[in-house]
Amino acid sequence: MSLGTLAGFIGGFLIVITAIVASTDNPNAFVDFPSMAIVAGGTFAALFISYETSISFNALKLMGKAFRKHKESTVSLKDEIGRIVRWAYILQKNGLQGLENEVTDALRQEDSFLASGADLVVTGYTGAEIRQILTNNLEAESERGRRVTDALKKMGGDAPAFGMLGTLIGLVIMLGNMASDPAAIGPSMAIALITTLYGIILARLLFIPLATKASARNDAVAFLHNLQLEGLVLLAERKSPRYIQDKINSFASWEEQYLIDRDFRPGSGADNQE
Repeated sequence: MSLGTLAGFIGGFLIVITAIVASTDNPNAFVDFPSMAIVAGGTFAALFISYETSISFNALKLMGKAFRKHKESTVSLKDEIGRIVRWAYILQKNGLQGLENEVTDALRQEDSFLASGADLVVTGYTGAEIRQILTNNLEAESERGRRVTDALKKMGGDAPAFGMLGTLIGLVIMLGNMASDPAAIGPSMAIALITTLYGIILARLLFIPLATKASARNDAVAFLHNLQLEGLVLLAERKSPRYIQDKINSFASWEEQYLIDRDFRPGSGADNQE
């Protein structure tokens, strides 16, 4: 569970609810189920009209995933650099067979991109060929992720629009009844404006924040995979462990950089450090 996402979501709604309760003796006036139906129903209908069904469902699933802890949020760049350096020692000592032994089922479950890249190295592709293959993979994955986050962003834009639509419907009904019951104008106007309130709340506390979080997570994954891509290319080119360390340390902050002399543990894949 992503505690930050959950806390922000609950906190945002609590602020709105607290403000309503503190400002009126009749908080039930802010509850109107037909208005909710117009905003939510219209937003979801527009989603499925705008995108293919698979993308629409993926967008809805992504909303739920945003509340889960993202595995890349706990990944240490130092550990990833250390793994590539250790693989370089294994290649020096045991050749491609040693690296192939490192690509376990557990690794394929944990990080399919890294595992498939290691398979390319074991197969014997050149560094340039591996870079091209994995770059195409990253670009395709980025495009798939962008379509889903765009769908969420569109929901964030549609929700206030349907809120305004509900307001216009309420105003038409109110004006139609003005002659018969002028005293009802005030309450009717309040109900008409509630749909706009619902639309803004859904857009600004749900759809747009979740789309932003999903986009940030996609960027984090792409950054990690680019680090791994560079390391795999260097492995294919048979660069020395120390050269690989210095090259891919550029992806990490000073605090997260991996140093062979400090962090390498004898017996973790090689008997020497050169």
